[in-house]
Amino acid sequence: MPSAESNKAKIANRVIEVLDFFDDVHSEATVMDIVRRYNRPQSSTSELLSSLVNLGLLYKDPVSRSYSPTPRAALLGSTTQPEIIRDGRLVSIIDRLVAQTGLGVAVFGMVGLNVQVFTWRSGNATLGNARSQGFSSGMLERMSDSAAGQLLLSTIMQPRRDGTIRRLNAEASDDKKFSIAEMSASIEQIRSAGYACGPAGFGSIADTCAILLPGQSAGRPLALGFVYEPSHQVDPEALHQLLVDAVSRCSEQPEASADVLSISSAA
Repeated sequence: MPSAESNKAKIANRVIEVLDFFDDVHSEATVMDIVRRYNRPQSSTSELLSSLVNLGLLYKDPVSRSYSPTPRAALLGSTTQPEIIRDGRLVSIIDRLVAQTGLGVAVFGMVGLNVQVFTWRSGNATLGNARSQGFSSGMLERMSDSAAGQLLLSTIMQPRRDGTIRRLNAEASDDKKFSIAEMSASIEQIRSAGYACGPAGFGSIADTCAILLPGQSAGRPLALGFVYEPSHQVDPEALHQLLVDAVSRCSEQPEASADVLSISSAA
């Protein structure tokens, strides 16, 4: 039984890896692209991609033999998401911010004691990263180890937040341990400010400037942030204002047109 459960978990992880591969830089993928990115066996990767085609999650080009996501992959679970995600406004925000600045933009979420890159849009500059896949969607890091993680941590109400901070420190490796008092004070400052600027983490030397997205459910916060290297010489405060302005504009709900007839009237 443990072996069977382990195999199921591996399969689930590899499905998500495949879907995470596709982004603004990689709109298509061959079997070998997935094999090289995640160091997976070629035969099982080919079989997995074929299964995803049969499930309607991937298209396969018969000429190039490359794969790309179907609308079904994009729409899975979309109807249960917050409105800013369901109606595409969050994607529009990300597109606009990348176009305005040329910097990378990420959406961060909370997974247990970790912060995860829910989605990543690269900018014009390549980010240095110790991880082979670079900065990408799906990466996990302890919340205490990055500015975006600390921002998400600040949404946890007291006294549960202090208990979470103590647990993060207790489970940290020796080189990642911190002063609980200093971390608690820093998180409280972030909570009051409503945004965070600092190390991006995830194996990179980059920094991030992130704000919380409004209207998220308790316990399910989302943060939106720029990711950039210090050499880019950007002004974090200016980035913060760009984020606030972009989210504020897209949070405004357009009024329904008076010319639109109700279904009953049209009938």
